[in-house]
Amino acid sequence: MSYRNAIDLLTIAAHAASARGISLDEISEILERDYRTSQRVIAALRERFPELDHFRDEESGKTRWRLPNKAIAPLLVPTAEELAALTLAEEMLTNGAGADQVQALRSLHAKILALIPSERSRKIEADEEALLVALGHATRPGPRPVGRETIDLAISTALKGTSRLRIRYRGWKDAISRERIVAPHGLLLGARRYLVAVDLEKVGGGIQHFRVDAIEEAVVLPESFVRKSGFDLDTHAERCFGSYQQEDGIHDVAWRFAANAASRAEGFLFHPSQIVEHEPGGSLLVRFRASGLLEMCWHLYMWGDAVEVISPPELMSMVNAYRRSDFASMP
Repeated sequence: MSYRNAIDLLTIAAHAASARGISLDEISEILERDYRTSQRVIAALRERFPELDHFRDEESGKTRWRLPNKAIAPLLVPTAEELAALTLAEEMLTNGAGADQVQALRSLHAKILALIPSERSRKIEADEEALLVALGHATRPGPRPVGRETIDLAISTALKGTSRLRIRYRGWKDAISRERIVAPHGLLLGARRYLVAVDLEKVGGGIQHFRVDAIEEAVVLPESFVRKSGFDLDTHAERCFGSYQQEDGIHDVAWRFAANAASRAEGFLFHPSQIVEHEPGGSLLVRFRASGLLEMCWHLYMWGDAVEVISPPELMSMVNAYRRSDFASMP
């Protein structure tokens, strides 16, 4: 099938998924083709989508074809460009429309994001953010590690091609950098970016994290590698609180946010596994299971004395002496 024909087929599939379905005459009009071409399109649709159904339109007496919405749902994921355009529309409405119209558009944006399959949503949101930055409609304030284009490109190329990567890396305990051959399995994004990879020269071949800003050199090698059996990046990421993983085991975590901080805390997803409980008096209890006590400390410090660590006891002892009451604002 040619590129043009594929686009035509997807266009007609989207129309067929509407409540009214689509007729041969409408296909001819949309594609600006003859009746015979419309019949071939229907035949191609039936081959690709066995769920395609037909019915007789009571008003016109003509046959119409209809697809269940779920049949093409994976094909209707919005692009980063479309989401960026929606964000820009929100921005323009803010300057001219009423608050109700702005809120309606923001609600639509949130609903669209919620409908995107989880395995694609993070990449699309990241692409949308990058596009908005490029267009000058967004920026990233605050301190962040300085990126290097050559290293970022090498990592991206290795990930796409399942290629081995030779890096010169200096860990925080290393006096000098040293060369390693790694098999990249993904990236963790956060305050710092971490390359998730297997050190191919290390006995055991377990998954490790390498700080991207500590990689001094990266070269894509011609040799490929076989990904670690059963490895899933999302599942791996859910083991930890942030992008940095300490070897401190996984803990049952519970934080209690004071009543004056509860509404603010409700706006955060601290961890994908979190369970939220509203308590008498207005406080909010958040529970989840993860590792990474040090990154939890970094985050908890921003809340001052508005949050209390209930468990684990190791985290409680790490933060209790540093809870402050004089912060003018919360995250």
